[in-house]
Parts: sequence; C-alpha cells; structure tokens
Amino acid sequence: MIAGVVDIGTNSMRLLVVDDGREQIRQVEVTALGSGVDRTGSFNQERVVATLYVLERYGQTMDRLGVERRRAVATSATRDASDGAEFMEQAARVLGVVPEVISGMEEAELSYLGATAPFDDRLPTVVIDIGGGSTEFVYGNKMMTSATSIDIGSVRLTERLLPSLPARDEEVGDARLVAAEAFGQVSFPGVPQRAVGVAGSFTSLAAIALDLPVYDRASVHGSALTAIAIHDLIERLSTMTLSDTAAIPSLDPKRAPVILAGAILAEAALVTIGFGQITVSEKDLLDGMALRVLSTEH
Repeated sequence: MIAGVVDIGTNSMRLLVVDDGREQIRQVEVTALGSGVDRTGSFNQERVVATLYVLERYGQTMDRLGVERRRAVATSATRDASDGAEFMEQAARVLGVVPEVISGMEEAELSYLGATAPFDDRLPTVVIDIGGGSTEFVYGNKMMTSATSIDIGSVRLTERLLPSLPARDEEVGDARLVAAEAFGQVSFPGVPQRAVGVAGSFTSLAAIALDLPVYDRASVHGSALTAIAIHDLIERLSTMTLSDTAAIPSLDPKRAPVILAGAILAEAALVTIGFGQITVSEKDLLDGMALRVLSTEH
C-alpha cells in the first residue's frame, strides 16, 4: 500500500510518501504561508501563490508514484486565517485530496505517534514540536496521555518581537520572557524520563550545533542538543545579519528569518521540562500521519 501525507504548516510545506511503511520520498519547502497572519488575520496572497505552487508539485509527485491513500492536514496559520477555508479549497484542487484543518491537540497526538514509534521501550517521554505558529508539548508512555498546544511558534515570535537581524539585546530578552511566560502553563501527569524535539527548529539547530557542511538527516536524527549549545546559538544568531544567517551551510536559507526565535523557544522549552538536553528526531507529525493512514481500513 502506497500512502502520501502532506503537512501544510505555518512556515513549511512537507510531503512524505511511504510504500508499506518504507519511506520512498520526503520533501520540504519553506513558503512562509503564515507570514503576517498573526498581525493581519489573513493570508498574504503572494505566500498563498507560492504555497499552492509547491502543493501542486506534491500532488503531481503523488500521482507519479501511484499513491493510493492520501491525507493532508493544515495547522496553526490556517486555523487562524480568516480566509483559511478559501485557501483549503484551492489546496484540495492541486493536491487531489481535501486537506483537514486539525486542532492543536490532534497535531500533538500525530507528532507524538511519529516521534515515539521507533522506541521499543515504554519510557515516559515528552515530545516537543516547535512549529511556525504554535508549540506542542506532548507526554505519554508509548501512548499520548496529555498534551498542551500553545499559540506561539517561531514565526509568531519573530513577527512580534524580533523584526530584524541582528537583534538587539532588549529584543532577545523580551522574546525570552514571552517564551517563558507562554510555556509556564505546561504540566504533565507524570515525570518524563526522555525528551524528544521534532520539526524544523530543532533539526535546524542541531545541524548548526553539529557544524555540518550541509544538512544531513542521518547525522541530525538521534543527535543530542544541549541547553548550553542552544544558549550559545542564541548568542551567535542574535548578532548575525539575515544574509549571514542564510549563509550558514547546514541551514535552509528560507529558515534564516525565524531560526533565532526557534532557538529562543527551544531554550525555554528545555527550561520548562527541566532537561539539560533533548534528543532530536527526524520522525514527527508526517510519520504519525503515515502510520495513521496505513492503519485505517478503507
């Protein structure tokens, strides 16, 4: 059975195609769909056009690979945009499947499913997913037992408090305070013994911390990202221009505008859970979606 799943995120569009559970293709393209939504309440049409172009290519790729089951989900930006329904109709036409606007709770559940599927043990685990518009903290013991979705992500934090690079010390300080306050509501029904970080902020930060000459999924997956390394990255990134940030060899240049905010949120997340480091995973919401699609009887 060939399944294809698409994540229509606030910052990036992602595609995963699996054949009987074996990964065939995984693609990501940053289109910044949610840019400006926090301020205006609606999509920027230039970003919509760029996003639909990518989604059309994803639809064509799934056609070419003979995908039998498809699912597409949209997250924070589409939940919040007043013209989200119109965009979803356009996306359905190019993808060949009607996307679903999922709640933060379902987003958390799918991320947890994807991130923890490779583990054979039942160690209490917290999965942290920093998106463009929201951040999810998910706790469980093989199965999710609690989740908190918070409407702050790398794009929102950037637009609110980090408008340009280099960032002033006061801006970084204010962003740290906002992140800490936003995550203050997080609690778990048990004590996590393992922390896993998923999605673009964590994977990008891990690649930079590893000083990779190019982004390499195999090197990033399973690597440990320490609180000290994140702190050092904040100090480094806050002093760099946008062009210098975009030139970091292992970083997708399109992530350059929001990676400082991602680092600040990652730092606050580790403080919140009381961990000195986090394991970075390439398995996330997309993988959870694929598992769910393959397990659903048609």
